[in-house]
Amino acid sequence: MAYHLITQSAQEVMRPENSPARNMSEYLEQTSQNGLVSTISVYSQRGDTAERLRLYYMNDVALELWRKMGHSPEVRETTVRPARKAELCFGVPFSE
Repeated sequence: MAYHLITQSAQEVMRPENSPARNMSEYLEQTSQNGLVSTISVYSQRGDTAERLRLYYMNDVALELWRKMGHSPEVRETTVRPARKAELCFGVPFSE
C-alpha cells in the first residue's frame, strides 16, 4: 500500500471544504458509498511553514476519492507508510 503526501497552505486550511475528515464522510453518505470507508486511510500532520501548514498522507483510495470530490491536490511524495508523527484523521489505520 502507498501513501501520497498532500500539503495544504494556511489559506487552504482556513476553508472547511478542504478538510478530508469532515468532507469525505459527508460525500460518501451523499453518494451512498459508505462501504468505502473501510478502505480509506487518511493521516494528518502539522506542517512547519505557512505554505505547508497541514500535511495529509492519503492511501490510493482516499486520493482517488478526494479528486472525485473536485480537489486537485499535488502529490509531493509517495511513501509506503504515513510519517510516525502523523495521526489518523479519517478511515482505517495503516497496516502492512
